[in-house]
Amino acid sequence: MTQLTPDQVRHIAKLARLRLSEEEVAKFSTELTSILQYVDKLGEVDTEGVEATAQVTGLTNGFRADEIRSDLAPPDALLATSPLPITDHQIQTPSAHG
Repeated sequence: MTQLTPDQVRHIAKLARLRLSEEEVAKFSTELTSILQYVDKLGEVDTEGVEATAQVTGLTNGFRADEIRSDLAPPDALLATSPLPITDHQIQTPSAHG
């Protein structure tokens, strides 16, 4: 892999919505190039016969049964904790538009 050009670094920064100084463009040109060279090196690893895995711990999805709970706090008690005014069971938040 060849060295990333400053224009390529600026393009990547634009895609990521980052503003870079010229010093940062020069710095990241070198750093991004070394990262991409390392990724290329990983492609050289022989993975023939290696089974693909999502994770290696042996854990499986731990689903639980849904259950209806009636011991939860009533809505009026929850609304009463708000320092804001309550109208028709809704907390009235200040408007940003006046």
